[in-house]
Amino acid sequence: MKRQNTYFVYILASKLNGTLYTGITSNLSARVWQHKNNVVEGFTQKHFVHKLVYFEEHSSPSDAILREKQIKKWNRSWKIRLIEEKNPEWKDFWEDITSF
Repeated sequence: MKRQNTYFVYILASKLNGTLYTGITSNLSARVWQHKNNVVEGFTQKHFVHKLVYFEEHSSPSDAILREKQIKKWNRSWKIRLIEEKNPEWKDFWEDITSF
């Protein structure tokens, strides 16, 4: 999912109500693929955080960076509420973003 001048803030989860990870990218499908395939060592690999449960688009990198920082500062219950507003069943959106 790569669109010109599109930036994504995303949340990955290990499972329903599991460990959460918030990130930013300009190529959502490639970045989620990297997480799912443990290409880069780090938090998501160590904690098996591979389900794309939330994402939003931004037209500027600065807006996306500000939003990512905002979400990262939130307490866990706010992040869960954000996820469940868009994705109440915690579906993995991986299939949806790779079908574009």
